[in-house]
Amino acid sequence: MSFKSIIRELKEMKDGIGSISRRGVEGKNCRNRKKSHIAPDQALFPSDSNQQSQWANLPPELLLDIVRRVEESETSWPARAVVVFCASVCRSWREVTKEIVKTPEQCGRLTFPISLKQPGPRDFPIQCFIRRDGATAQYLLFSGLMPSEDGSNKLLLAARKVRRATCTDFVISLVANDFSRASSTYVGKLRSNFLGTKFSIYDSQPPCGIAVQPTNRMSRRFHSKQVSPRVSAYNYRIGTISYELNVLRTRGPRRMNCIMDSIPFSSIEEGGTAPTPSSFPQSLEEHFSSFPDLKEKEPVICSEAPGLSVSPGLTMGTPEPLVLKNKAPRWHEQLQCWCLNFKGRVTVASVKNFQLVAAIDPTQNVPAAEQEKVILQFGKIGKDIFTMDYHYPLSAFQAFAICLSSFDTKPACE
Repeated sequence: MSFKSIIRELKEMKDGIGSISRRGVEGKNCRNRKKSHIAPDQALFPSDSNQQSQWANLPPELLLDIVRRVEESETSWPARAVVVFCASVCRSWREVTKEIVKTPEQCGRLTFPISLKQPGPRDFPIQCFIRRDGATAQYLLFSGLMPSEDGSNKLLLAARKVRRATCTDFVISLVANDFSRASSTYVGKLRSNFLGTKFSIYDSQPPCGIAVQPTNRMSRRFHSKQVSPRVSAYNYRIGTISYELNVLRTRGPRRMNCIMDSIPFSSIEEGGTAPTPSSFPQSLEEHFSSFPDLKEKEPVICSEAPGLSVSPGLTMGTPEPLVLKNKAPRWHEQLQCWCLNFKGRVTVASVKNFQLVAAIDPTQNVPAAEQEKVILQFGKIGKDIFTMDYHYPLSAFQAFAICLSSFDTKPACE
């Protein structure tokens, strides 16, 4: 029996392995589950009661060999879903699968939900596309070069645009039918100012390796009895995006700068590494594991990085954040327009098209190749279809949030 047959059998079994179909949203029919999006880690795996099943008692060497061969044979969606099915069998299968599956930086593939918050590969981009739905004000991020005819593309993230009196919010979720912050599928949000020239990126979990605390308003929300103890109730600001004003329209295309507070500048230096979270917090208690004095003390604002909060008692020095800037386009005399080399990934001229590179001082210890490397590019290929290609040290979530800022109306910038 082939490995695919084994996994197919595991998927169809309802007893003894925890009914894998429960990974979808409860109450939806099987067809909707089959087309469901990436589920959160705590919803993806069955309970420990299945640990004593016949599948959990396989010899460790055999189990390791099975999962490794399955992982190596499936490289892209939807076939790569069988890797997730392996992790859904029981705890022993889950631990082995998580041990074998590498981060996107190492293998260039997205597998589990946490992959969406881990840095992309260094040598080549992860290629995705965004579908805009004007009727529902939703933006859907899929993996793949472009939409497939059979609709087999994997939905990675979904965002809904919410207009408010003084700002605009883009709420980001793992699914396209639940954008509530009280949901385990909530990932983060993007918030703009009134003019749509400045944006803040908020993450539902604290940045890995950086002591960041939420605001007082978020602390009050935590003590509210309406918040589930299994749900993340915080927003941590991990970056800001600003567009230069161009009221007289004399400066050409949009100009933007991104300050990624959660990514140190040292990550792009020789031998540097970017923060890489390993899992989503399972409960609010895990959020506070790094902040033991949160309930007794107020957050301290670091003067070196405006808006960045650090835990009381920790050093006030914070790493220099990575700053991204848009690559300046060149004027094409024959076409009479601004141009950028998107290497065939963008086919329609649009004010939204951009490429981001690191803002590097010549005196800093950064390889020449990194100085010209396009970390994120975004552009239009159809009426409501846009491509998004991102590199290390950005994650899919961070890249998606930056691209969402391009969809907001900016009358003062163009």
